Amino acid sequence: MRQILRWLFDLVVRALRTVDLPLLGALLALMAIGLAVLYSAGDHSMRMVLAQGSRFGVGLVAMWALSRMPASQLRNWTPMVYGVSLLPLLLVLLIGTGKHGRHWIDLKVFYFQPAELLKLSLPMMVAWYLNRRALPPKFLSVLVAGVIIAVPTLLILLQPDFGTAMLVGISGAFALYLAGLPWWWFGAAFGGVAAVAPVAWFWLLRPYQKDRILTFLNPESDPLGTGWNIIQSKIAIGAGGLTGKGWLQGSQSHLNYLPEHTTDFIFAVLSEEFGWLGVAVVLALYLFVVGRCLWIAAEARDGYSRLIAGALGLAFFVYVIVNGGMIAGLLPVVGVPMPLLSYGGTSAVSLLAGLGVVMAVRAHRPVHGGR
Repeated sequence: MRQILRWLFDLVVRALRTVDLPLLGALLALMAIGLAVLYSAGDHSMRMVLAQGSRFGVGLVAMWALSRMPASQLRNWTPMVYGVSLLPLLLVLLIGTGKHGRHWIDLKVFYFQPAELLKLSLPMMVAWYLNRRALPPKFLSVLVAGVIIAVPTLLILLQPDFGTAMLVGISGAFALYLAGLPWWWFGAAFGGVAAVAPVAWFWLLRPYQKDRILTFLNPESDPLGTGWNIIQSKIAIGAGGLTGKGWLQGSQSHLNYLPEHTTDFIFAVLSEEFGWLGVAVVLALYLFVVGRCLWIAAEARDGYSRLIAGALGLAFFVYVIVNGGMIAGLLPVVGVPMPLLSYGGTSAVSLLAGLGVVMAVRAHRPVHGGR
């Protein structure tokens, strides 16, 4: 019996050899918290908890598998991964479904959101391209990288899905920033976006998107209509106080005042039931994940590994900031889920897969001198 236990222990150790245990521990804690809050927000539905848990399982397997691949192998596969991930973006425009456009493909077993794949493949592709060029990147390199970023971003905007398009574009921009692109480039890009904003308002944005922006500026202008979501979210956050009302005791979600309380606004449920202390714990875990990714990026020995680990870590940070700002009324509502808390499969799996790539950078890092 002792020999069997020892054999099983050695097997687990070998299997987890490429997994970054501190990062895995923080992710498991976030997933456990997410399932607990989902159970409350979903009216004690074990079906939702088990469904989300199974998606976490798939994501963990993907994370483990990618962590075992050397960065050099991932780098060689990057153009193919990027190209393949663009195909579903074209397909979803033809056969996709969604509340305000075509965002998901109904696979009967589950709904697949192709745009989530680009949160991983796009920064990988930008890092692959820049790794083959002199850094900091020159004008032509920046132009080509801009095209790499623009193609999937525009395809996602056509769905239309402004929130995901923004996050995908930012994930690619982070790779450019980490490659040493001067700040004035980003300032110029922001100025260009601001210059075309009036055109977008009158010709590109749909009525519901305009309503979201106007609601962000003044939610009280239509408290029973477009402003309802953000007003109820703020009430839930404020009602939690310091320590919260307690698990399963949140009235805003249980009485159906809070919309989308299992997806986009689940962080408001956490705030109401666990208070600012619970929020602080979750934010500390998020910051640890981001910090660990940046530390792994700083320790990387080659440009591709450094760019991809840093870009994925910073992109994770933006997801948290955008969703948190959205439910607090600091940013417009753009339909961005809270990582590992919001109910949804494609987002969780793609996120964990991306962190598997970060773990691969750490696990297969060559020693000094290339030996």
